Amino acid sequence: MRRFEAHHRVLIAASALLACGDPADPGEASDGHTGAADSHTSDTTDDPTATTTTTTSDTPTTSGDDATGDQGTTTDASTTTDASTTTDQGTTTGDQPSEWDGEPLPPTVPGAWTWFDFPESRCRNGTTTGIGVRQGSSDKLVIFFEGGGACFNSATCLLNDGFSSFGDFQFGAWKLGIGVGGIFDNTSADNPVADWNFVYVPYCTGDVHAGDKTDAGVPGVFGAQQFVGYRNVAHYLERLVPTFADASHVLVTGQSAGGFGAAFNFDRIADAWPKAQVTLLDDAGPPFADDYLSPCLQQEWRDLWNLDDTIPADCDDCFGPMGGGISNLAAYLADKHPGQHLALISSLQDTVIRTFFGYGMNVCKGGTMTGDMFEAGLMEFRDQILGDDPAWGSFLFPGSNHMLIGGPGFYTTTVQGTRVVDWLADLLAGQTSHVHP
Repeated sequence: MRRFEAHHRVLIAASALLACGDPADPGEASDGHTGAADSHTSDTTDDPTATTTTTTSDTPTTSGDDATGDQGTTTDASTTTDASTTTDQGTTTGDQPSEWDGEPLPPTVPGAWTWFDFPESRCRNGTTTGIGVRQGSSDKLVIFFEGGGACFNSATCLLNDGFSSFGDFQFGAWKLGIGVGGIFDNTSADNPVADWNFVYVPYCTGDVHAGDKTDAGVPGVFGAQQFVGYRNVAHYLERLVPTFADASHVLVTGQSAGGFGAAFNFDRIADAWPKAQVTLLDDAGPPFADDYLSPCLQQEWRDLWNLDDTIPADCDDCFGPMGGGISNLAAYLADKHPGQHLALISSLQDTVIRTFFGYGMNVCKGGTMTGDMFEAGLMEFRDQILGDDPAWGSFLFPGSNHMLIGGPGFYTTTVQGTRVVDWLADLLAGQTSHVHP
């Protein structure tokens, strides 16, 4: 296993970050495109929100009896996707045997979300968690990382505490709300990933899915903290890679803390599917350069979450003086994975992210990052870090709202005549661009 959210307004901002939904539409309104006509899915159940729960582990498992979902009953499950290729050395996804050689997940009902418990996984409080899976009709795969704050001091950990556990009960509520809108809408003719397979990675570790440290102590926070989001993803990949071994395209995406998590996990996911197109879409998780994201705050995260063991060891520029350099992961990913495409979505003055970045101001004594300051940092990241690299694109929209792809704004937000959903379709086709007001 190899080596990343002011004392002011934190309640308002972190509460917004804890919300999994999409804010009010921040862009220019255009006709909505969320109708059910021309569905991209096939062979689905009558009720796409029906859920089956399955326990899984690193040893082979089988699905249980047919389960009744929240609004419907599952029928005989069909295969999740094409079977993986196996050899005497295990599952293969390229010319060499894959390091992710666990048992494929059991079959699921097409179009219905299924919850898989992973007993090896851990939330921040030590409880177990898992993933949600929805089978599509194509051979393509979306891996979505959920957001929900970050835990690095008593204030942020308190506000992140609502996500200290995540299981089938919470998933049942999620899939009836967030799980049917925005990028998850499998009935919209406008959604470029409507017929893709989906994996939902919930967030309960407080470490932006990037930590690998057990029994950590946080001043002012009771008990030992399990910052093991990165380790959890390893357990999931052990089963996901053989399940979707033949995926032709993998979209790695997420919102807020999940946007950071998608970026932090992109390298090993791209390595896990060496013959596939693998695309990164980071919604509302911009890793600013050191002038705007203080190195002392980056160092705090490195120490608390053990990021130095999860950031790729050969990303030399990621290990900067005094803890800085995390933003250089962007260039590293583009250089290491030529032919893949990566992109960032952000509002120009995101209230939530700039509140968390404010903890690093005044040499980590805290302060207020203004909207103008955030915008300057965002533009510097786009112009100086992403630069003219054809691998990278961006979609920047006006205002201070947080997150975009999980709700109706995914279909209606328009900047300079370009809808974000159309921009994403181009990105998936290999055409990157920088869209901004």
